[in-house]
Amino acid sequence: MQWTELVVFSFLFLVVTVLGFVAAKWKAGDTLEHLDEWGLGGRKFGSWITWFLVGGDLYTAYTFVAVPALVFGAGALGFYALPYTVVLYPIVFLPLVRMWSVSRVHGYVTPADFVRGRYGSHWLALIIAVTGIIATMPYIALQLVGLEAVLRTMGLNGSGILGHLPLFIAFVILALYTYQSGLRAPALIAFVKDTLIYIVILVAVIYLPSKFGGWGAIFDTAQAKYDATPAKTDGILLTANNQLQYATLALGSALALFLYPHSLTGILASRGRNVIKRNMVALPAYSLLLGLLAMLGFVAISAGVKPITNQATGRADTNTIVPVLFGQEFPAWFAGVAYAAIAIGALVPAAIMSIAAANLWTRNIYKEYLKKGATPAQEAKQAKLASLVVKFGAVAFIVFVDPQFSIDLQLIGGVMILQTLPAVAIALYTRWFHLYGLIAGWVVGMGWGMWLLYGIGNPAVGKAHFAGSALPLGNLSLFGWHPFGGSTVQIYVGALAVVANLLVAVLVTLVARKARWFNGTDETDGDDYHVDEDNPRVKPVASAH
Repeated sequence: MQWTELVVFSFLFLVVTVLGFVAAKWKAGDTLEHLDEWGLGGRKFGSWITWFLVGGDLYTAYTFVAVPALVFGAGALGFYALPYTVVLYPIVFLPLVRMWSVSRVHGYVTPADFVRGRYGSHWLALIIAVTGIIATMPYIALQLVGLEAVLRTMGLNGSGILGHLPLFIAFVILALYTYQSGLRAPALIAFVKDTLIYIVILVAVIYLPSKFGGWGAIFDTAQAKYDATPAKTDGILLTANNQLQYATLALGSALALFLYPHSLTGILASRGRNVIKRNMVALPAYSLLLGLLAMLGFVAISAGVKPITNQATGRADTNTIVPVLFGQEFPAWFAGVAYAAIAIGALVPAAIMSIAAANLWTRNIYKEYLKKGATPAQEAKQAKLASLVVKFGAVAFIVFVDPQFSIDLQLIGGVMILQTLPAVAIALYTRWFHLYGLIAGWVVGMGWGMWLLYGIGNPAVGKAHFAGSALPLGNLSLFGWHPFGGSTVQIYVGALAVVANLLVAVLVTLVARKARWFNGTDETDGDDYHVDEDNPRVKPVASAH
């Protein structure tokens, strides 16, 4: 047990807990009994708060442990996270501004709300809502993987249910202050989280290379390690086989990231269009941080870091690479600060994700199918309860299912959420796609994507199915035809699935237009997508439906 680290960690965790409860009074509106206030923080966050909130939302604890761990294990492929966050902001700049405007005019809280209004179809909205909830659940579970990696490094590494007790305590605290304060809690805590993360990473990338002979020596050591592994794609440079996978994974991840409900929650909580524009310019600062963080995977190789064995599964937990590195190379008190930064980095996105999933359940399932006349107060109550269910569902997942499987599920979640691209992102610009085309495209993209993922195995970890998201082109079959027979070049499954989705959506739309099938009723108009905070058409915050 590392007592000094544990004391520092516990103190900072206590500070964050107090902030979580205090947040209920921070920038408070007239009531928290409304989704605008509880689930979107009153829709009035300015540039700085939004920057910390969205940054804390997109750059999660799992990012801080998994990206360096992937670099540690595979090398250059782990850097896919860097270009995808670089290309993300230019791609989503305009769609997010349009989403904010139309949501403020009509009072939309979720992406499924927008789809319901755009196409007048509760079935299409249900598909988007269920996809969002299912794709978000393993993402929340992955925050626990990062938190447990830190707890395990500090010596809290028991087996069985009692081994997860510290995790239970952390998430009970998270559940309580999120229930009370809503989105204001992670927004306020994000200030602490990001400050700690920046301090830790900047100190690490300046201090650690000097201990191991500089970056040149670190790269040489890393390449020697990769040369000794059987995988031909491992190395500090990409190979001919994984370059296409790298590019499609980066682009697919960029498109998927802003489709996740929690990404849109942070955007809809902002005060106006200019706030979003300034954030799209400033958020790439986090990408610099991510690049520096990924380099720690190479540093860990030079430091001779060995992952800690998970007592619950008996296998080495590679997610402990960065915590172990900090514990080995830094004084105990600073390692405690680093552990707290990673753990708090788990709580912020976990809170936002649970709120986003709860909003989807409340608006697009509970109110649509179970209680159509629900008042704003009843909606808020339902969302609070749903956020608890989501959080503890994620905890149960970690306890009763191998955590490694949650990592694979997150890859599945990315492929799934990408299938909402036509109905959510493209619909912000055009209503050309027919309602039936969008549904058919979703069915084909989702079905084919899941089938391809099912067929990907990894004998090294004893898994025959759902063991990754990279498909060799030689294994691609179109009704028995193998267009790239024998090719070992790999591609991201999500890219193939969303292309199939779009092709089917186009074909069915052409048929539906020719047959003049009814295409739903659009409650939005062109001007809705351009209004700003000072426009009289903006719906008042926390207004009755």
